[in-house]
Amino acid sequence: MKASANLRPLLTALLFAACLLSSCDRSTRYAKLEGYAQGGTWHAICRIPQGQNEKRLQEGADEILRSVNRSLSGYNKGSLLSRINRGDDLPLDEHMLRNFSLSKEIWELSGGAFDPSAAPIFDRWGFGFAGDGKDVDIPPAAELDSLMAFTGMDLFSTEEREDGIHLVKADSRCRLNFNAIAQGYSCDTIGRWLESLGCHDYMVEVGREILCKGKSARGGDWIIGVEYPSYDAAGDSPALIEKLNLTDCGIVTSGNYRKYYIRDGRRYAHTVDPRTGMPVEHNLLSATVIAEDAATADAYATWMMVIGPEAASRIADSLGFILYLVEDGKPLVKVGSSPSGLQD
Repeated sequence: MKASANLRPLLTALLFAACLLSSCDRSTRYAKLEGYAQGGTWHAICRIPQGQNEKRLQEGADEILRSVNRSLSGYNKGSLLSRINRGDDLPLDEHMLRNFSLSKEIWELSGGAFDPSAAPIFDRWGFGFAGDGKDVDIPPAAELDSLMAFTGMDLFSTEEREDGIHLVKADSRCRLNFNAIAQGYSCDTIGRWLESLGCHDYMVEVGREILCKGKSARGGDWIIGVEYPSYDAAGDSPALIEKLNLTDCGIVTSGNYRKYYIRDGRRYAHTVDPRTGMPVEHNLLSATVIAEDAATADAYATWMMVIGPEAASRIADSLGFILYLVEDGKPLVKVGSSPSGLQD
């Protein structure tokens, strides 16, 4: 969903570099899939199920990503999300319904710290669908207060009609932005499709949000690298601060160190707290979440970036997920615990 300038390129799948040669070996029956989608790249490595071939898997995954884009992309003006945001009254497809339901659940759990309905706030700060923040003036408090009157997932509900389930807004000015969950969801959707074909050994990466299941082509767990966050980071060859052996989980990193702007000597980060309407000011550079699926990891990573390191540590302990935090000037810290079935 994120345009190329809006990607959160914080995770690197080491196996793409180390294992692709073996995955191309016919004896391993692993396929390498890749392409462009949602404003960036995507990759997958998967064991080829019986009766399938690499071309069929590539075409199927491409079509899934196109269907997600047609549903959830705010940059695609003809998408279902864009049309509903403009006021069209249309039945929801599976992608929209799944993302809305999970988002509302996490919004409630987070006390509003994760909130896709804060789209008007994100746009006003230049971190939404409306621009890149380069020419944005700092909004006055009164303007933010007026925009916040149209945010909150409780302003949205669903209604079943003859032609399907529709989204109902409390006000026509309410809008949604699923950027903080949609790429993780895309990984999960491809994963569900692969499993429906009989493939249970795969890693899917969309915009560097990752879902991994089963065994890699080497026969062991998947090796994932966590990038070192730096305000000066650039390019696609980041330094790694941790290598993780993982399987049967989603892993996503959110951070503030690549998307921000400076006005009058003050740094405004792209992570906006929906509860205040203001960009966060704590010193947390990145939060990496390991959860049972990639959509949850994606949303939780944003949630952790909103609330800051101390609160994030408490939440990880109480909910039982793995969390890696990097504060400005401090080393990587692991908190939380592994849910049943996850490895690290």
